[in-house]
Amino acid sequence: MLDAADAATIWLTFKLALTVTALLLAFGTPLAWWLARSRARLRHVVSAIVALPLVLPPTVLGFYLLLMLGPNGWIGKLTEALGLGLLPFTFAGLTLASVCYSLPFVVQPLQNAFEAIGERPLEAAATLGAGPWDRFWSVAVPLARPGFLSAAVLGFAHTVGEFGIVLMIGGNIPGQTRMLSVLIYDHVEAMEYAQAHWLAGGMLAFSFLVLLALYSLYPQAIRGRAA
Repeated sequence: MLDAADAATIWLTFKLALTVTALLLAFGTPLAWWLARSRARLRHVVSAIVALPLVLPPTVLGFYLLLMLGPNGWIGKLTEALGLGLLPFTFAGLTLASVCYSLPFVVQPLQNAFEAIGERPLEAAATLGAGPWDRFWSVAVPLARPGFLSAAVLGFAHTVGEFGIVLMIGGNIPGQTRMLSVLIYDHVEAMEYAQAHWLAGGMLAFSFLVLLALYSLYPQAIRGRAA
C-alpha cells in the first residue's frame, strides 16, 4: 500500500501538471493561433522549435536547460540579478522545464483545431462587423473547443509521466521536486515492487482512461493531431 510520502508525491505531481497545463494554455493559445493563421516563413522555424521535444531525448533537453538555468547560464544570471536565485532543483525550475517539454502536446492540438475552422466562419463574422478580437473569442475559441480539451488533457497527462526532465532539472528532493515517475524508479531500485505496482498500475489506468475519454468524446481532435 502507499504511505504518506507516496501520497505527498502524487499530490505534488498533480500540482505540477495543473500548473504546467494552465501556463501552456495561457501562452500556447496565441502561439497556436499565430501558427495556424500566419503565412510568414518564420512560422516554419517556430513550428520546428515547438516540435523539438517530440524527437529530442528528454536528457538532451534537460541538459541544455540545466546549463541555461545554472549560475553560468543567461537565464540563471537573470534570475540571480532579479533576486530569484537559481531555478535548478526547485519547483519553479521544474515547472519551467516541464512547460518546454510539454509544449507540443498543447500547441499542436490547438493549431490543428484553429486550422480546421477555415476562413468562412471568420469572414462571415467580419461581414457582421466583428473585429479581430471579437472574432477570436466569439467564433474561433468556441469552434476550437475539442482542440482545447485535447490540448489540456494531453498536456496534463504528459507532464504527469515525465521522467528525464524531472530528474535532470528537479532531481529527487522529497516534498519539493520528487515526482511520481521518479518515485516509481526509487521503489523499483529498492526492490519495493508492491509500492511500484500500485503507482505504475495507477498511472497505466490513468493514461488509458484519459485516452479512452478523448477517443470517445472527440475522435476528430485526436486524428487531427496525428495528421
